[in-house]
Amino acid sequence: MSTTLPVEIQERAAAARDFLRERLAGAQNVCVTSSFQAEDMVVVHLVRELLPRVPVLFLETGYHFADTLAYRDRMAAAWNLNLINVLPEITVAEQESQFGILNKTAPDRCCALRKVEPLFRALGVYRVWITGLRRQQSKSRANLQAAESFTLPTGRTLVKLSPLAEWTTRDVWLYAQQHNIPLLPLYDKGYTSIGCEPCTSLPFDPNDPRSGRWSGRKLECGIHIQAS
Repeated sequence: MSTTLPVEIQERAAAARDFLRERLAGAQNVCVTSSFQAEDMVVVHLVRELLPRVPVLFLETGYHFADTLAYRDRMAAAWNLNLINVLPEITVAEQESQFGILNKTAPDRCCALRKVEPLFRALGVYRVWITGLRRQQSKSRANLQAAESFTLPTGRTLVKLSPLAEWTTRDVWLYAQQHNIPLLPLYDKGYTSIGCEPCTSLPFDPNDPRSGRWSGRKLECGIHIQAS
């Protein structure tokens, strides 16, 4: 460990551990989703203290930055992660042949095919879903609850846990630094929220870390929106 965390961050980390310990006691069929961004690495680090072989679900959309995939593979090996790459039903080539470049013409449809539908299928075998979501990330997440129920399109209901809900970006980065967690190299290039390469750019609003996503056309891919 390289530094000592400020007291308030130590308290938040302790609270997150206690929250997970209480919620996961006796729980079965638990998973954590990870895009391998900073907060996801922190939440995986915390969860693995209790469940070393917890399934870590990564949405392999086919459109990720090469840096993201290389980092995923490096960290999966270093941490011996139980990594599950969740794939869409059709390849990028098949999708583009059938529908064109949806990430340019219909990004909601692209996200549905390559992220939302595959994840919801994958979540069908789990009872507890842990995320790295934080309220500070976006105004669409301002009312995020640390524990809530989430209903899949099939009608199956999961317990969705977001132990970092109250954490700030500073909290996340200091925790990662103290625990020697290397972060995705794309942050060093100025990216603040990182998804698929065609829909991720440098942020145009310094006060909104997600302003570089989807050219500002939307805020969410859809995986954190309840099925209607």
